[in-house]
Amino acid sequence: MTQRSTPPTAPRLSVLAIAAALAAFAGIADAQTSASAPRGAPGYVTSADGRAVLSGFGQCVRTGYWSPANAAEPCDRVPRAAVPAPLAAAVPAPAPEPMVQPAPAPQAVVVPPRPVIQKLTLSTDVLFDFGKAELKDSGKARLDQLAGEIKDADVDEIVAVGHADRIASDDYNQKLSEARAQAVKDYLTQHGAKSNVITAQGKGESQPVTGEDCKKLGAEKSSNKKLVACLQPDRRVEIEVLGSRQVAGGAPAAGTGSSTPASGSTGSSATTR
Repeated sequence: MTQRSTPPTAPRLSVLAIAAALAAFAGIADAQTSASAPRGAPGYVTSADGRAVLSGFGQCVRTGYWSPANAAEPCDRVPRAAVPAPLAAAVPAPAPEPMVQPAPAPQAVVVPPRPVIQKLTLSTDVLFDFGKAELKDSGKARLDQLAGEIKDADVDEIVAVGHADRIASDDYNQKLSEARAQAVKDYLTQHGAKSNVITAQGKGESQPVTGEDCKKLGAEKSSNKKLVACLQPDRRVEIEVLGSRQVAGGAPAAGTGSSTPASGSTGSSATTR
């Protein structure tokens, strides 16, 4: 019996089919691995279409001639020159604040001293009796003399200030000094002086002139004659006449402000305070 053998072409067809399939798959894989590589980049292995071939790790395959100068993205990072950051616009410096000059200090107004025609101190021994504020004849005579001395002057003001010693109470001495100054003002007004230019003041015992001279002289009573005599300078009326006086040629002359001694200014009396 004759046996028929299987033709050998069948296995060959299967091998060819498998090879063709593998070739097609390789072509597809090659196209995928080179799709993102740069075309015609020197220094890299390229496919038939000029694209760089990627390795299984997604990296471009370099040739032996590759150098950093051939680097191409995305295969290799291409160094770029750093672009300097734009300079910030120069901010102009603030203008200096104008200097403010301090206001000049106000100048002190210097009031010139008022010209004094005459200044005198009259003892109460001459003007009044002890403990009284009525002018004695000797006191009137002294004020008449003063009125005659200033009758040709241009009088701006007459100031009469009464003072007392420390014997008796403060209140008593204050009132007594005021009453005596007022008596001087009234008399001068009655004898030609203008009432509105005369000022009468009383200082009481606040401004003594004896200082420590009369300490330790016994009881401070009017019966202590030794003490009363010592305190006599404290019992006084001070008179100041301010204004100007005509001199030869008609020009006014201001007073010098110096004290003019008055008669009776140093007299003492044991019974006058």
